[in-house]
Amino acid sequence: MTGRGVRIAVIDSGVHAEHPHVNGVAGGISFVGGDYVDRLGHGTCVTAVIKEKAPGAEIIVAKVFDRRLEAPFKVLLAALNWAADQKVHLINLSLGVNQPEHEKALGEFAASHANTLIVCPHVLPGVLAVAADPACPRDQYRFHDGVFHASPFPRPIPNVPPEKNLHGLSFAVANMTGFAAQVAERSAIASLKKKMERHARN
Repeated sequence: MTGRGVRIAVIDSGVHAEHPHVNGVAGGISFVGGDYVDRLGHGTCVTAVIKEKAPGAEIIVAKVFDRRLEAPFKVLLAALNWAADQKVHLINLSLGVNQPEHEKALGEFAASHANTLIVCPHVLPGVLAVAADPACPRDQYRFHDGVFHASPFPRPIPNVPPEKNLHGLSFAVANMTGFAAQVAERSAIASLKKKMERHARN
């Protein structure tokens, strides 16, 4: 499965669409002015991870970070609403919110958009919650205690040890978005989480 027919929004720092691990996106928007070209590299790496696992998926990009990996919550919420308006199946949020009221608003958004599944680090009803597991192989994911566990490593770089490459929770989220796109190719979004829970390696 390649994620064919699945539409994904990556809310991050934009993308270098011409990067060979990305090979183009279906479009995008910037919520921080200018274009949606990535000037930090984070969004490009996240998108490349998803593309590796779901090369047939259609990806659109919402840029909420510019020079730093920080954004006001109102910008994130605007990007979430834009993504929902684009009728995406999955939203990759390789980022976290640190205020209880923002986490509540994120949960409310997820609950009110049943046909769009958010993949993120937060354990909330209606989202696919992700934790990083360095022991998990990159071609597998696991599920226990209500959370999906995936590798925190992005695509490998030739001749570079994994621990010297970028790594972290952001890429565990992206790996899970790729897996979710594979499953979503043949499953309704409403039943996607349950199906993935049943098929996870515990």
